Amino acid sequence: MRPPVTVRRARPEDASEMARVIVRSWRETYRGVVPDDVLDDPGFESARERFWTAALTDERYRRNRIAVAERGGEVIGVAMSGPVDDPALEWDHHLYVLYVVAAEHGSGAGLALLEAVVRPDEDVALWVADPNPRAQAFYRKHGFVADGAVQVDDGVRDIRMLRLSADRRRA
Repeated sequence: MRPPVTVRRARPEDASEMARVIVRSWRETYRGVVPDDVLDDPGFESARERFWTAALTDERYRRNRIAVAERGGEVIGVAMSGPVDDPALEWDHHLYVLYVVAAEHGSGAGLALLEAVVRPDEDVALWVADPNPRAQAFYRKHGFVADGAVQVDDGVRDIRMLRLSADRRRA
């Protein structure tokens, strides 16, 4: 029997494992969407490790929530959200990162990570690659709706999805 998935707050010493998960997830998810030279860049993992080290130690990120999912002590997923400082926006929180390695899809790790970094009383936005039908279905299942906004960054098309707080959805 496999050990259960657990989710906890990320720590600075997790940065290298978080980078490994992000790079593996990107390669599993975005091959054919993101240029191969990006996915296969030998410096990709070290750049991600530098980012996560900063995100977990730098004062600029102090208001963000960062979590990892583990199974048997191995990091299998990563999530990060943070506040939005523009009062003109309809939402007050942004889900920046949520990745789970493909072997753990359907394990509950994604939902556990989402719940660890986003509260039900927050209005939340995120950008998700299009096409990425699995991720889009996951977000729809958990209350997110595409709002029609699209951005293209480095040739990758993203759609924005929003989830209003539980109170606003009932109103």
